[in-house]
Amino acid sequence: MKSVAPNTRPSSQVAADTRFQANQTVWDGIAATPQFRRLMHAKKVFIIPVFVFFLAYYFALPLLAGYAPGFMSVKVIGGMSRAYVFALSQFFVAWAIAWRYVKAAGKFDKLADDIIAQAEAQKKRSK
Repeated sequence: MKSVAPNTRPSSQVAADTRFQANQTVWDGIAATPQFRRLMHAKKVFIIPVFVFFLAYYFALPLLAGYAPGFMSVKVIGGMSRAYVFALSQFFVAWAIAWRYVKAAGKFDKLADDIIAQAEAQKKRSK
Protein backbone atom coordinates (compact mmCIF):
# COMPACT_ATOMS: atom_id res chain seq x y z
CA MET A 1 0.00 0.00 0.00
CA LYS A 2 1.31 3.41 -0.96
CA SER A 3 1.76 5.82 1.91
CA VAL A 4 0.97 9.49 1.48
CA ALA A 5 2.40 12.22 3.64
CA PRO A 6 -0.23 13.99 5.72
CA ASN A 7 -1.58 17.32 4.49
CA THR A 8 -0.33 16.82 0.94
CA ARG A 9 -2.52 17.12 -2.10
CA PRO A 10 -1.92 16.36 -5.75
CA SER A 11 -0.43 19.34 -7.57
CA SER A 12 -3.50 19.60 -9.83
CA GLN A 13 -5.73 20.07 -6.77
CA VAL A 14 -3.36 22.69 -5.34
CA ALA A 15 -3.38 24.48 -8.69
CA ALA A 16 -7.18 24.41 -8.81
CA ASP A 17 -7.40 25.76 -5.26
CA THR A 18 -4.91 28.52 -6.08
CA ARG A 19 -6.80 29.44 -9.24
CA PHE A 20 -10.05 29.63 -7.27
CA GLN A 21 -8.48 31.87 -4.63
CA ALA A 22 -6.87 34.08 -7.25
CA ASN A 23 -10.21 34.54 -9.02
CA GLN A 24 -12.46 34.96 -5.99
CA THR A 25 -13.66 38.35 -7.21
CA VAL A 26 -14.60 36.76 -10.54
CA TRP A 27 -16.60 34.06 -8.72
CA ASP A 28 -18.26 36.72 -6.56
CA GLY A 29 -19.16 38.64 -9.70
CA ILE A 30 -20.66 35.54 -11.30
CA ALA A 31 -22.65 34.77 -8.15
CA ALA A 32 -24.11 38.29 -8.22
CA THR A 33 -25.45 38.01 -11.80
CA PRO A 34 -29.17 37.64 -12.45
CA GLN A 35 -28.44 34.52 -14.55
CA PHE A 36 -26.72 32.79 -11.61
CA ARG A 37 -29.54 33.77 -9.24
CA ARG A 38 -32.01 32.35 -11.79
CA LEU A 39 -30.03 29.09 -11.89
CA MET A 40 -30.03 28.82 -8.09
CA HIS A 41 -33.75 29.62 -7.99
CA ALA A 42 -34.51 26.99 -10.65
CA LYS A 43 -32.57 24.38 -8.69
CA LYS A 44 -34.32 25.32 -5.45
CA VAL A 45 -37.75 25.20 -7.11
CA PHE A 46 -36.98 21.66 -8.31
CA ILE A 47 -35.05 20.22 -5.36
CA ILE A 48 -37.15 21.37 -2.39
CA PRO A 49 -40.53 19.93 -3.54
CA VAL A 50 -38.90 16.69 -4.71
CA PHE A 51 -37.09 16.36 -1.38
CA VAL A 52 -40.30 16.98 0.59
CA PHE A 53 -42.16 14.43 -1.54
CA PHE A 54 -39.31 11.94 -1.10
CA LEU A 55 -39.37 12.26 2.69
CA ALA A 56 -43.16 12.08 2.91
CA TYR A 57 -43.36 9.05 0.63
CA TYR A 58 -40.59 7.10 2.33
CA PHE A 59 -41.73 7.87 5.86
CA ALA A 60 -45.33 7.01 4.95
CA LEU A 61 -44.53 3.28 4.90
CA PRO A 62 -43.30 2.92 8.50
CA LEU A 63 -45.93 5.37 9.74
CA LEU A 64 -48.76 3.53 8.01
CA ALA A 65 -47.40 0.16 9.11
CA GLY A 66 -47.22 1.38 12.68
CA TYR A 67 -50.44 3.37 12.93
CA ALA A 68 -52.67 1.55 10.40
CA PRO A 69 -51.60 -2.09 10.44
CA GLY A 70 -55.08 -3.30 9.49
CA PHE A 71 -55.10 -1.10 6.39
CA MET A 72 -51.57 -2.11 5.36
CA SER A 73 -52.19 -5.85 5.87
CA VAL A 74 -55.02 -6.04 3.30
CA LYS A 75 -54.08 -8.37 0.42
CA VAL A 76 -54.20 -6.51 -2.88
CA ILE A 77 -52.13 -8.42 -5.45
CA GLY A 78 -52.12 -12.19 -5.02
CA GLY A 79 -50.75 -12.82 -1.55
CA MET A 80 -49.04 -9.41 -1.28
CA SER A 81 -50.35 -6.90 1.17
CA ARG A 82 -50.54 -3.15 0.69
CA ALA A 83 -47.38 -2.84 2.79
CA TYR A 84 -45.36 -5.02 0.38
CA VAL A 85 -46.76 -3.25 -2.68
CA PHE A 86 -45.98 0.12 -1.09
CA ALA A 87 -42.45 -1.00 -0.18
CA LEU A 88 -41.82 -2.24 -3.74
CA SER A 89 -43.23 0.98 -5.17
CA GLN A 90 -40.50 2.88 -3.37
CA PHE A 91 -37.94 1.46 -5.80
CA PHE A 92 -39.93 2.80 -8.74
CA VAL A 93 -40.42 6.14 -7.05
CA ALA A 94 -36.66 6.42 -6.44
CA TRP A 95 -35.99 5.63 -10.12
CA ALA A 96 -38.63 8.18 -11.20
CA ILE A 97 -37.06 10.84 -9.00
CA ALA A 98 -33.61 10.05 -10.41
CA TRP A 99 -34.97 10.21 -13.97
CA ARG A 100 -36.67 13.56 -13.27
CA TYR A 101 -33.45 14.93 -11.78
CA VAL A 102 -31.41 13.83 -14.79
CA LYS A 103 -33.86 15.67 -17.07
CA ALA A 104 -33.79 18.76 -14.85
CA ALA A 105 -29.99 18.63 -14.54
CA GLY A 106 -29.73 18.97 -18.32
CA LYS A 107 -31.56 22.30 -18.05
CA PHE A 108 -29.40 23.34 -15.09
CA ASP A 109 -26.27 22.46 -17.08
CA LYS A 110 -27.49 24.57 -20.01
CA LEU A 111 -28.00 27.55 -17.69
CA ALA A 112 -24.57 26.98 -16.13
CA ASP A 113 -22.94 26.75 -19.57
CA ASP A 114 -24.54 30.08 -20.52
CA ILE A 115 -23.21 31.66 -17.31
CA ILE A 116 -19.71 30.30 -17.97
CA ALA A 117 -19.76 31.50 -21.59
CA GLN A 118 -20.85 34.96 -20.47
CA ALA A 119 -18.11 35.09 -17.81
CA GLU A 120 -15.47 33.97 -20.30
CA ALA A 121 -16.63 36.57 -22.84
CA GLN A 122 -16.49 39.26 -20.16
CA LYS A 123 -12.99 38.12 -19.16
CA LYS A 124 -11.82 38.38 -22.78
CA ARG A 125 -13.29 41.87 -23.13
CA SER A 126 -11.54 43.04 -19.95
CA LYS A 127 -8.09 41.92 -21.19
